[in-house]
Amino acid sequence: MKQKKKSVRELALDLLESVEKNQSYSNLLLHSAIEKNSLSGRDAGLLTEITYGTIQRKYTLDFFLAPFIKKKPEPWVQQLLRLSLYQMVYLDKVPERAVIHEAVEIAKKRGHKGIAGLVNGILRSAQRNGLRSFSEIKDEAERISIETSHPLWLVQRWMSQFGAEKTREMCEMNLTAPMQTMRVNETKADREEVLQRLEAEGFEAEPSTVLPEAVRILKGNAARSSVFESGMATIQDESSMLVAYALDIEPEERILDACAAPGGKTTHIAEKLGNSGSVSALDLHEHKMKLIQQNAERLGLTNIETKALDSRKAGDVFPQESFDRILVDAPCSGLGVLRRKPDIKYAKAEGDLSALQKVQLDILHAAAPLLKKGGVLVYSTCTVDREENEGTVNQFLASHTDFEPAALTNLPPAIQPLADQHLLQVFPQDFGGDGFFISKLRKKVQ
Repeated sequence: MKQKKKSVRELALDLLESVEKNQSYSNLLLHSAIEKNSLSGRDAGLLTEITYGTIQRKYTLDFFLAPFIKKKPEPWVQQLLRLSLYQMVYLDKVPERAVIHEAVEIAKKRGHKGIAGLVNGILRSAQRNGLRSFSEIKDEAERISIETSHPLWLVQRWMSQFGAEKTREMCEMNLTAPMQTMRVNETKADREEVLQRLEAEGFEAEPSTVLPEAVRILKGNAARSSVFESGMATIQDESSMLVAYALDIEPEERILDACAAPGGKTTHIAEKLGNSGSVSALDLHEHKMKLIQQNAERLGLTNIETKALDSRKAGDVFPQESFDRILVDAPCSGLGVLRRKPDIKYAKAEGDLSALQKVQLDILHAAAPLLKKGGVLVYSTCTVDREENEGTVNQFLASHTDFEPAALTNLPPAIQPLADQHLLQVFPQDFGGDGFFISKLRKKVQ
């Protein structure tokens, strides 16, 4: 007997359980579920919305559900209640009765009549009695935590680093869907040409207001466009495009990208070199190196060499003072990309950040001797944490007296005001890009 195909909501329930149980990345699981069940555009969209949305707003949903739950349900039942309430509160296209009906059917199928009755009762009570107000929560940090579904330790940490207002703005921004952006490959095309081709193929796109080589995609998945396939453009977040500017690249230079996968910044550096000079791209894993090579081939870039290598051992492979510029885009907590990977915020603990700082400093220590005197070292992360960002830079400078801060002066005009001397901290709410940090240092000449 052929198994009946699972509904979108059943699939969402499976995904939510996997993410919670196995600490798996939601974006990877989602991608494979869409392929495996060959979901159409609309169903794929709904599955993405329900899965991400429920993860995104987990604390908020639990706060709303709590008054209606007498004793703690099994984990899968809690997930079913969350994903159902998420649709009732945040999705206006789906009628509430249909959501409740489907939840009850899933509960019958997965559990028994008693569980179905419980799910029905809780969701109907929520519908009938309405939801409690956040104003019940008197403590400001706790209120931001529940209202925007971010762990309390993280909200408190950010409030101490950036103040309450900036923290709330960032947490609220983290609940929105990220904008897909493309970087025009200026060795092959200009922005006007890319925009025209996207429009001809039915995409809605507009020029970025922040970077001259960036395009914002308003509708459609740009990975399926001919400009992507032909290498006229590639997908990259606007914030991470700023790194190539910070490096102040000159033609014919030798540049090291110490933590390169999946290669967005590597290929941007190669384009800024105008396909001259060379970029040596390192990353731990062989399969990630293949990814960079494929990207380079698609973009028609011939000045990239890749090596699967722990960048802390780069000194075993490259002679001292052999690079004009070095980029260390270090492994970090990823707290700047919570819109793309909402599960990160629940999986991290405060102690993880200090452990990461040690790795960041080890990579910087290993890279330092490989830079020529007068050369530029750029350190970047996709996080918004002061300890991982300024903290790491200050520690590096304290132990490397042959390096000095170098002012970031070559950024696009819209970004320049955000820079503070040699430091740039981008918040997700600044222009809708990822949260991102860049610092520029120079090796002293004598």
